[in-house]
Amino acid sequence: MINSNAFDYINVLDKAADASWIRNEVLANNIANVDTPGYKRQDVNFEDELERALGNSKYKTMDAKVAGLKDSHLKPRVINDYSNFSYRMDKNNVDIDTENVTLAANQVKYIGLMAGLKAEFANLKAVCKS
Repeated sequence: MINSNAFDYINVLDKAADASWIRNEVLANNIANVDTPGYKRQDVNFEDELERALGNSKYKTMDAKVAGLKDSHLKPRVINDYSNFSYRMDKNNVDIDTENVTLAANQVKYIGLMAGLKAEFANLKAVCKS
């Protein structure tokens, strides 16, 4: 068996794309519940998990950080955002404008992640042909 780190970045991009997909579903759920009394908006916490998993060592290259990453620790968590905060009388804290902007930003992020995955596979394909 060949020991290779060829899929390190692909694995991280895959986990990030999964988290972005889950965030899209959570944001759509927030939008669907904009008029539900007492509903608290939710979000997905992935970026903090990724940052923690990569570590804060400034003496390592990104390649070394990604190679040492345990992708089993990268699990997106759905969290209640500002659960004690509500500016509405019905205790709902969903702002439709914020949700729509966040949804659009997440969709752009997902497209970027897919482009990154496509580029990584193109690199692997180019190496295999040579």
